[in-house]
Amino acid sequence: MEGQAQNPAELVRSTWGGLGPTFVAGLREIWAHKFRSLLTMLGIVLGVSSLVAMSGLVTGMEHGAREALIAIGGLARVRIEPADLPVDQRHLADQAAGITLRDVEALERSAPLVRLLSPEMRIPATVSANGRTFRPWICLGVRPAALEMLEHRIAHGRMFNELDDELARNVCVIGTATRDELWGSPEQTGREIVPIGETLYINGVPFVIIGMFEHYESEQERRERQLRQRQQTQNAMAVPRDRGQVRRPGGFAFRLKNSTVLIPLNTVWMRFRDQVVTSGFGPRWFRNVETLNTRPDPVLSGLEVKVVSVDLLPEALQQIRNVLMLTHRGIEDFQFRTQEEWAEQIDTFVRNARLSGGLIAAISLLVGGIGIMNIMLASISERVREIGIRKSVGASDSDIFVQILVESVVIAVLGGLLGMAAALGLVQLVSQLSPTGNEPIITPLALGVAFGFSVLVGIVAGIYPAVKAARLSPIEALRYE
Repeated sequence: MEGQAQNPAELVRSTWGGLGPTFVAGLREIWAHKFRSLLTMLGIVLGVSSLVAMSGLVTGMEHGAREALIAIGGLARVRIEPADLPVDQRHLADQAAGITLRDVEALERSAPLVRLLSPEMRIPATVSANGRTFRPWICLGVRPAALEMLEHRIAHGRMFNELDDELARNVCVIGTATRDELWGSPEQTGREIVPIGETLYINGVPFVIIGMFEHYESEQERRERQLRQRQQTQNAMAVPRDRGQVRRPGGFAFRLKNSTVLIPLNTVWMRFRDQVVTSGFGPRWFRNVETLNTRPDPVLSGLEVKVVSVDLLPEALQQIRNVLMLTHRGIEDFQFRTQEEWAEQIDTFVRNARLSGGLIAAISLLVGGIGIMNIMLASISERVREIGIRKSVGASDSDIFVQILVESVVIAVLGGLLGMAAALGLVQLVSQLSPTGNEPIITPLALGVAFGFSVLVGIVAGIYPAVKAARLSPIEALRYE
């Protein structure tokens, strides 16, 4: 009899003592209340999907921004531009020389931490050819070293050389955007037009095109272009060619490089000296054009510098400043613009976006956890007699605790899995509606973190109902109606 009395308890422990059977029992209970369980999972699904989608969107924007940062020269690149004088030097404004070729020569001699120098003269330009007119984003007079400084690569023809610059020849190198606007893009014409040897009029002055840069594009744009080409090859649905219909990736730096026209530095000084912008990208022009035309030392729009190492950037900047203060006779009419500032802005934006998105996702998961706790408490109220019967035949408090906790975790696990599946669709929707055009990137880490949080929410939400169920008195539970 004693052995027979122990058999029911052993049976219960063998059924409920292991996690495997308990997990199956949890699934059975969830399946018995499908609609209620689905509503309970909804909070977890929304929390997980929003967390994954937020992470994918921010990662995509970060990837695009860093890709663009590399495309424009990386952290080792520094731009020196004219600047307004400090308050205590305003009385020396007439003596301010701006950025000149003397600065370039001085830095070449006395700044060993500077690896590469590229003086620039920027002019607002209207270019015309083939009966069409176009205004490129950038029209610069530069030296041949600008090819390396600006991270350009020649696809057709050649870059102008030192002799072209010295003789002030009317030659230029263009980007693909200029070609597309004046002669048509490959998608429009069905073939790639290479206008080497053609005459390009810049502000009415004829120039011969001797080179064309390769087409610059982000990884996403390249994939989209290859997809369009495959669709055209297979005679699939026609791809709309209207600019307003084709989604353009958020690679502003690449579009800027494509819309570039480079001219020899001396040519700009000889042909367009009265049009040179002496404040970088800003609208401020040189105050005295007559002085600019007659002074022997050409004034620059800016000076691009690459230091020998990013690790030595502070020392290099101090070295450059010392040289410029000497050539400018102590007048601080220049300023530095470093890519490090951009990188810091990227880090700040990513950190803030992840924090705000994480808080929103955490609130969704919290709501989901409250839903799980609520449904588990309701489930215990419905199963009081069942719990009392199991306790009366030998189930321990720990058995009941594990059973209820596992049911809570099962709901959270299923919600997490559904949330990850929903995140894939949400990311596709976000990629279409995203104003940045950067394709969201879903990482295994983001999926793992989101799923882990959903499981954690299930555990936390199930502890109180599990404890409450485990503490039920078998006698009171059997009397419960």
